[in-house]
Amino acid sequence: MERRLISTGSPFEKAAGYSRAVVQGGFVFVAGTTGYDYATMQLPDSVEDQARNCFKTIAATLAEAGASLQDVVRATYYITNAADADKVFPIFGEVFGEIRPAATLLVVAGLLKPEIKIEIEVTALMGAARG
Repeated sequence: MERRLISTGSPFEKAAGYSRAVVQGGFVFVAGTTGYDYATMQLPDSVEDQARNCFKTIAATLAEAGASLQDVVRATYYITNAADADKVFPIFGEVFGEIRPAATLLVVAGLLKPEIKIEIEVTALMGAARG
């Protein structure tokens, strides 16, 4: 079974020894993704904008793997402040409202840097959207 690694080119990936995603056996395992804009390495201040950037990176990663957000079967969300939950739930609904993957909603945890407010990881099954 072929294993394919996908990278965003983020310096974090090389420094920490991980891939943005691993494609294997029809699955795409997308690593925990923070709200950085990886083209500019800028991190927005708001949790909402960080969440949108997470999904932008995840969607691009899935596309590179040959999948899409519609193929996501599992999602796990991490935030640093429980008070932000009501700010990000509507964004999750915008992205996954009709897809409705199994999800862990949501883990409150400390993340690598204090300015990082959210991290999202997903697993997709290629072709899941086609049934």
